[in-house]
Formats: sequence, structure tokens, C-alpha cells
Amino acid sequence: MPRTTPRHRSWADALDTAIEGLLDNGKSPARRVGGLDNRGSHFYIALYWAKALAAQDKDAELKAHFTPIAEALSSNEDKIVGELNSVQGSSADTGGYYHAPQAKVDAVMRPSATLNGIIG
Repeated sequence: MPRTTPRHRSWADALDTAIEGLLDNGKSPARRVGGLDNRGSHFYIALYWAKALAAQDKDAELKAHFTPIAEALSSNEDKIVGELNSVQGSSADTGGYYHAPQAKVDAVMRPSATLNGIIG
């Protein structure tokens, strides 16, 4: 069994906090076009996880790395969600079901230039 390090514990504790935030704030995917889809829910997990890592005090290196990411995600939340929601409701060409070209998949599944720039 792999040994858990304090850094692993920081990541895990922060992910628990992120999942709580996702559920408490109703950021799970909606069943209707125009509502939050899986891409939006993934954004919120990233946002809440980055915030939790920035807020923790167990690992200063993680805190320093994720503080600017959490701030950038937070300050661009409306813009990112708008970019993600703007591609809903129309068909998308991924170049096939099996072994789809990565560039086509990225264009469909990563439509927010703002989010891509922050996490890139």
C-alpha cells in the first residue's frame, strides 16, 4: 500500500472541501440546455479546489502556487461560465467516437480560452 505524505493529505483535504462546495452551491450538471453542464461542473471543482489549496496552511508551497490560480479563476468566473455555456445546444464534430483527433476534442471540451489560459 502506498504511503500517504502530508502533501497528499493536503490535496485530499482540499478536494473534500471542493466537493462540498460543488454540492452546497448546486454546481452539479443541469438537465437543460443553458444550465451548467459537465464542463461547467469541472470548472467549479477546479475553482473550489484551488481556493481550498490556497486557504490551507499545511503546505506553504501549495498555498503559494494555488493562490494566484484561485484568484484568477474567481475573478473570471462569470466570463468562464459564459464561454462554457455559449457552446451548448449545437452539434459538435469531434472527428469520430474512437481515436478522435485531440485538437477536435479539445475544441469541443475546452471551449473557454480564459480558463485554458489560467490552467494552461
